[in-house]
Amino acid sequence: MSLKEKLNLSSLGSTSRQRRSPERTKVLLAAIFPFLLFLGGCAGVLGGQTTPPSQTYTISGTISPTAGGSGATVSLNGAASLTTTSDSSGNYSFTAVANGAYVITPSESGYVFSPTSSSATVNGASVTGVNFTATVQGHSVGLTWIASTSPVVGYNVYRSTVSGSSYSQINAGLVTTFSYADSAVQSGATYYYVVTAVDAGGNESAFSNQATAFVP
Repeated sequence: MSLKEKLNLSSLGSTSRQRRSPERTKVLLAAIFPFLLFLGGCAGVLGGQTTPPSQTYTISGTISPTAGGSGATVSLNGAASLTTTSDSSGNYSFTAVANGAYVITPSESGYVFSPTSSSATVNGASVTGVNFTATVQGHSVGLTWIASTSPVVGYNVYRSTVSGSSYSQINAGLVTTFSYADSAVQSGATYYYVVTAVDAGGNESAFSNQATAFVP
């Protein structure tokens, strides 16, 4: 074999190796691409994760007796503001309450509550037993007058539900001060009052001017 032929063979061999190089490059890229696609898939899964909702709790209690507790309005103020109505047994409940400090206040026309309001703190658990006692709200009419300019030993107080007439004495004994509280009244009524002065001999003066009082 001549030198020229050897050189040609050598040249052909080199050409053959260069043609195989692109094939190796394709194999290498094929091995890389699945890995890149796999990473992309992981990124999609991570991006789909969501934060779970915050945990909430309940504040509950009872208003007794049921005469005042049934149908009472109960307000919740603090980290959130809510209002609910107690059931026929006086039970109430606030749901979906987040952690925080709250004040619970009941109300009902014609009743007062003990305590007036109550505090509750929610810290990872529901709060129960926030109870109240309802008492019928008492009404009274307060009367005051100017002292008589004559010597007297006391006063009598008269009341009527008719303006200007039909007065009835409501004090059991002479009133020796210049005021009187009438607690025997009813909500929604209007009353009319007059006062008389009594001397040591038991003589009674004429009626004073009339005072009118409405009991809400």
